[in-house]
Amino acid sequence: MPDTATLLRDVFGFDAFRDGQEEIVDAVADGENVLAIMPTGGGKSLCFQLPALLRDGVTLVISPLIALMRDQVRALRAVGVEAGALTSANTEEENAAVWQALDEGRLKLLYIAPERMASGSSLSFLRRINVSLIAVDEAHCVAQWGHDFRPDYLRIGDLRRALNVPLAAFTATADAETRVEIVEKLFDGQKPQSFLRGFDRPNIRLAFAAKDGPRQQIMSFVAARKGQSGIVYCGTRAKTEALAQALRDGGHNACCYHGGMESHNRREVEHRFNTEDELIVVATVAFGMGVDKPDIRWVAHADLPKSIEAYYQEIGRAGRDGAPADTLTLYGADDIRLRRSQIDEGLAPPERRAADHARLNALLGLAEAYQCRRVNLLQYFGDMAEACDNCDLCETPADTFDGTKDVQKALSAILRTGEYFGAGHLIDVLTGNLTDRARERGHDQLPTFGVGKETSRRNWQGIFRQMMGHDLIRPDPERHGALRITEGAHPILRGEAPVILRRDTLASKTRQPAVKALVSDEDAPLLSALKAKRRALAEAARVPPYIVFNDKTLIEMAQNRPATLDQMAHINGVGAKKLEQYGQAFLQVICSEAQDLHPARRKLAGRAAGTLYDQLMEIQTDLARGSDGCEKPLSCSTSLLVKVAEMRPKDLTGMTRLLGAKRSERFGPAFLDVLAQAH
Repeated sequence: MPDTATLLRDVFGFDAFRDGQEEIVDAVADGENVLAIMPTGGGKSLCFQLPALLRDGVTLVISPLIALMRDQVRALRAVGVEAGALTSANTEEENAAVWQALDEGRLKLLYIAPERMASGSSLSFLRRINVSLIAVDEAHCVAQWGHDFRPDYLRIGDLRRALNVPLAAFTATADAETRVEIVEKLFDGQKPQSFLRGFDRPNIRLAFAAKDGPRQQIMSFVAARKGQSGIVYCGTRAKTEALAQALRDGGHNACCYHGGMESHNRREVEHRFNTEDELIVVATVAFGMGVDKPDIRWVAHADLPKSIEAYYQEIGRAGRDGAPADTLTLYGADDIRLRRSQIDEGLAPPERRAADHARLNALLGLAEAYQCRRVNLLQYFGDMAEACDNCDLCETPADTFDGTKDVQKALSAILRTGEYFGAGHLIDVLTGNLTDRARERGHDQLPTFGVGKETSRRNWQGIFRQMMGHDLIRPDPERHGALRITEGAHPILRGEAPVILRRDTLASKTRQPAVKALVSDEDAPLLSALKAKRRALAEAARVPPYIVFNDKTLIEMAQNRPATLDQMAHINGVGAKKLEQYGQAFLQVICSEAQDLHPARRKLAGRAAGTLYDQLMEIQTDLARGSDGCEKPLSCSTSLLVKVAEMRPKDLTGMTRLLGAKRSERFGPAFLDVLAQAH
């Protein structure tokens, strides 16, 4: 059998391995369990394709996208390697050719999507074809709350155990937390031989810019690179279509791509992108991991990505050939607000949402960085680097100032208000804005009230945004976006560490009028939490969300924040049946704890009888052992108290008919006093 160096040269056409490849190839070929983290364009696929030629049997490659599988199979066949893919996009002839190659023992690599493992017949079929190695591409898809989670990746660990073969997992996108999750889900927590080969792509220039006429910013960026292949990522399908049309009107060869397109139209775009030298694709992240084109010269983000992992993976599609490539990422306050609401409206547990807010903080920190972006980016992945001279901040240093005193004021306001409020109310406190909320809570009496009035509200918003970027504060998912300080903030509060802020990004530069928000910034996290609860209840009942409550009702809940079922009953859209069915659940979201009411009392919520019932219950408690506190305990049942509150007897005779002589003697006169005051 040929040795590694011969196969590398004669089959793949390389005289030498790239940095780090050889030891990974050796470990995989020797049958070790392997986890390899390698930068996009670092040659991950070679690290399982070459060992497949050194091992007996078939190497099963689990890959998340059909386009990616087809590209790799095409490339392998072009160099004489027998490879095939079984996908839902195959023709009957293609499937027949793969089966024939398997039956004849010629196929060395078989690509399948993770969803195919869900088929009950898959295991017996895979045993029959003599699978000797499982290779998992894009292994970060197993991270359950990651940006590319694929549920069927969770089956891979079971498959490895059933086939009893080694597994090699590869990804370019995995922070420390995701790496732990990969080991737990794919390797049963038993540590594989791990290779962390660095995340740096020094040929890619990094740049961020605050949105300031974003369409024109993208148009100018693309015009300067006319004739080059590139990708523009957008946050919505509608924006991809509009921006692609604008680029075409500007004389560029551009098309759009998103998940709402027909599959044959998407395949046509993929084919055009791989075959046309100057095509620009304006896409949502649906145009993702299947991109294997080596000479993409630039990637632009018209909207802020979801996380640093998503950002790194998306810009990594540029310059895979090692030649210079450019990036530009635009961001604005609306992007951040949208990303926060997406996290808060998700159904993840609070600790996972808190981690996602921290990830968004990290991306915001990269956007608002004041020193080399590459150093900042690589530090996030636990990698070290020197200043790169290939990012916008190395080329043009940011305008900075010592923001320590302002940050200390903001942190003090957060602590003195109990870490229960968002930036909107905190800025009111700092600027001395005497709102009803500040007056009701006594915050106008705090030492921090008005200490920041010399700073404009817009600048305070920028300071809070940069504090999040420094990860000094995070929204608390359990307190509906209230800001809490992190451990990193304590040295600053004590005066032991300074904070450098950027002056040039304090105030938003977006000229376009902001979209009118449904609620204030202060109430937005609670509205997101209410929507998440509505979604969970609707999914459980298999009904559309509006059947539970419509948006207008949730908005009123977020603004009025009812603290009891009686208050909840006065929210428009909350009728008696919905109050009984959903009131407790939504009250739990608003107040963190729901009232533990007897079902009979619950039916009185929002009615005058409910208030009477509460007063009667209080009197009963006081008189339970008589007026002197020495008599034998006596009480009325809930149903009796409800009858008194509803029927309102006018005299002791009527009260006795309801309660009986003994209870009427003890409670009757006091109950009648309450009823008389209610008339």
